[in-house]
Amino acid sequence: TSFAGSIGIIGIALILAISHGMTAYINAVQESTLSAYPLTLESSTVELTSLMNAFMNVDSEDENHDTDAVYIKDALYNMITAMNNIEETENDLKAFNEYILAKMKEEDSELAEAINGIQYSYDLDLRVYTENVDGKILHSNLENILTSLLIEYVGVDMSAMTALSPMGSMSSMSSMSPMGGTTLWQELLPGTDGAPINDLILDQYDVIYGSWPNDYNEVVLVVDRNNELDDVALYALGLLPQSHMDALADASINGAEIDRSDASWSYEDICNAEYRVILNADCYHYDEVNGTYTDLRASDTGLRYLYTNALPLKVTGIIRPAEDADTTMLTGTICYTSDLTKYVIEKSKDSDAIAAQLADPDTDVITGLPFDSTTGTLSDEEKETIFRDYVSDMTAAEKAAAFVSINSIPSKEFVQQQLDATLGSMTRKDIEELMLQGLNGQSGVSADELTGYLESMSDEEIYKLFTEMMTEQIKAQYAQQVAAQMASMTPEQLVMSLEMALPTYTTEQCAVYYDELIVFSDSTYEDNLLAMGYIDLETPATMNIYASSFENKDVITAAIDDYNSTVEELKMIKYTDYLGIMMSSITTIINAITYVLIAFVAISLIVSSIMIGVITLISVQERTKEIGILRAIGASKRDVSGMFNAETVIIGFTSGILGIAVTYLLCIPINMILHHLTGIANLNAVLPVPAAIILICISMLLTLISGIIPSRSAAKKDPVVALRTE
Repeated sequence: TSFAGSIGIIGIALILAISHGMTAYINAVQESTLSAYPLTLESSTVELTSLMNAFMNVDSEDENHDTDAVYIKDALYNMITAMNNIEETENDLKAFNEYILAKMKEEDSELAEAINGIQYSYDLDLRVYTENVDGKILHSNLENILTSLLIEYVGVDMSAMTALSPMGSMSSMSSMSPMGGTTLWQELLPGTDGAPINDLILDQYDVIYGSWPNDYNEVVLVVDRNNELDDVALYALGLLPQSHMDALADASINGAEIDRSDASWSYEDICNAEYRVILNADCYHYDEVNGTYTDLRASDTGLRYLYTNALPLKVTGIIRPAEDADTTMLTGTICYTSDLTKYVIEKSKDSDAIAAQLADPDTDVITGLPFDSTTGTLSDEEKETIFRDYVSDMTAAEKAAAFVSINSIPSKEFVQQQLDATLGSMTRKDIEELMLQGLNGQSGVSADELTGYLESMSDEEIYKLFTEMMTEQIKAQYAQQVAAQMASMTPEQLVMSLEMALPTYTTEQCAVYYDELIVFSDSTYEDNLLAMGYIDLETPATMNIYASSFENKDVITAAIDDYNSTVEELKMIKYTDYLGIMMSSITTIINAITYVLIAFVAISLIVSSIMIGVITLISVQERTKEIGILRAIGASKRDVSGMFNAETVIIGFTSGILGIAVTYLLCIPINMILHHLTGIANLNAVLPVPAAIILICISMLLTLISGIIPSRSAAKKDPVVALRTE
């Protein structure tokens, strides 16, 4: 009876073991997937959730109509509406980061358990250089190198294609690269306990040579499962010569085979490679002659000087994805710790160039030109104020040149008089001949083509074009005459003349001089500081929050909602949960599988209960005479019922023990079959000990319930009738 009852327990236990193993595998895959798709918060973010939902048809609402015909669904309307509603918002990541860190430090913090790690990214261009095998100092930047190589060998500018992409940053060059990404240098995710490397990375990768980096100037090389690196990455790391890249391009174009006979490096050679970090601010050197800061990288000598005095990096080891890792989070080839980022940012703050730019926020210290701090259209009065301030800040030499330039600008009346005098007696044919003479030899187009082009133009079009050409010519001739007249004046006389004339300039004249004379810097004050590496560590550009599980990702989003409830609307944190959108269908499938397994377990429980009840009832019927003897010697109905109940409980306990033991034995061949069929090494049928104990208790409870009716039936039997039964 115990063996028969254990069959149902075995079925339940096997289903639970397989379900638990699959759930554990799904959780592991989800956790590793979360490592590749963290919750990303950017200082400047574009809300793309509605757009992605529109493209993926997630937001489509079910219409209530009959299904007797074909109806229209609003797809284009939803996409255009979503694209028109895209807004760029600013996130105060500094305040939010302080809030998150404070929440994580609270006692029994649920958020601390939910977050696997936080990675901060800054608008920092980490400039790593290496001296390659050709003896050339190479900027180890994979994206720039890949772009230049494609332009050189294929004639395709991938950056231009990226810019033309309708999805912008979502359709990056990395998605079209056979390497899977264009990242060469990548920062490792730090641990939440202050460790330089997060345990998530340590679990996903194995060290095949050397050790993990521990200091700010230590890095580690990442290879794939076959110990391979992409040729472009090897070239960017200085390990391949230019001749090898040329040979690869020629072989690809001509359809020839690639010679890989010498394409390997020992672990020692890799770790002996030298890389140096040039601080952004160190690139700018003060030029005493011009009074500006020049970029030393513009010359080979300057670059060599910077490289010699740069921060050396040491390759401490080589890592490879672990065999049991389903998803890996590193996309870079060489990885460094967050300590290097902090060191570079803190070290750059001592730069003379940054100090000079901070001291003069109105002037570009690199070009010497003023920053254009205006936005929109300026009135003449505003232009006058800016012009007079601009002149007052000039040096004597600049004022002398400005006076010549001011007087070289002809008045509108003078230009118009010259135009009227020139165009007064000219016919269209005369205009075409003059324009043909002026354009011939300059545009690279033959005379016949130019003639046909001019003849195809209307009178208004050709007159407008000729007027523009003549206006520029009149201005140039006028400027030459003024420059010749003022050539005899000394700089001191020119400065004095400007100071005397400046109060007489009208508002309209100052507005004209503003448009003609003032040249603004192409950069901005903020862009210059970023280019020099001036960054606040407490104000990240991006926060990547890694959740420990899918359920805990909801804890993080709830924390964001709690933060938003405490601030005003303009300061609310906005983000796009790309992974949540992409995984919505997968979550539905996982839930469906879980429900099916639950149904299997419920059916097995019902079958097991019926089986035990039937077996107990048969046992009662076969022991009718025994029941009669017991009643005849004085046993009460309660004694008979208790005896059968005790037997059923013992049978349930024995069935549970037997079923659990058989289940553990059957898990061994089942796991072998699963590994063979799926090829997944970490997918195992495992019955947890708590579940086994619960199943034994359930078995005892079910057998007790199943034996109640038979035990009562036995207790109610007439002793005389029972004694007569054979």
